[in-house]
Amino acid sequence: MTTRRHLLTAALTLGLAFNTAAVFAQDALRVVTDATFPPMEFVKDGKRTGFDIELVEALGAAMGKRIEWIDIDFKGLIPALQSNRADLAVSGIYITEERRKVVDFTDSYYAGGLVVLTKQDGPIKTLKDLDGRKVSVQVGTKSVNYLREHYPEVKRVEVEKNQEMFNLVQIGRSDAAVTGKPAAKLFAQSTKGLTVLPEQITTEEYGIAVAKSKPELTRELNQALAKLRADGTYDRIVNKWFESAAQ
Repeated sequence: MTTRRHLLTAALTLGLAFNTAAVFAQDALRVVTDATFPPMEFVKDGKRTGFDIELVEALGAAMGKRIEWIDIDFKGLIPALQSNRADLAVSGIYITEERRKVVDFTDSYYAGGLVVLTKQDGPIKTLKDLDGRKVSVQVGTKSVNYLREHYPEVKRVEVEKNQEMFNLVQIGRSDAAVTGKPAAKLFAQSTKGLTVLPEQITTEEYGIAVAKSKPELTRELNQALAKLRADGTYDRIVNKWFESAAQ
């Protein structure tokens, strides 16, 4: 009788622990990011920071959920959602029809676009000057396919990290880099001799990617984003990172 009572107690304890863990897990959002894309997401003093990071933390607070950050290369973000290793991905991801085939997106949370970063005294003054030149791009981003389709004469130099792409321009191993406007502007402002061409290649919308198996999560995120816009939190974060109101 004593043995059976002990077994029952152990089973109840195990069940309680399992249920507690399940509830705890439901209160967390696993978010993958490639924190190498300032000002959107980057690491400073050993901590993740940036516009995307602060926005997602605010969304989590509005939803009553804590955020579990997972660092991963950009090209692995969407596969992480597809394999259920993460609940959502945020890393300066453009909303595209190709990506919509495999993941869902929230409403757009910021407008950006592809631009050209190059040397001020270099040969590239307009978009037409890209033809025949070495242009660095980050693997897994829209820049790769866009240049392949629209600028076939460009000699693409594909790299894994955003910083590598900029460094190649800085040391002259690439004539230009094609990337998102916020990161390119920030790097040009902080690096002597570099500039961003005034003519954008594209105008794009940033969105948070969510697994297609979780439509309720997409709805919750959109509701939280609307709340942040309404109470002024969104504008505060935008002004902090971009020093101007979002368009």
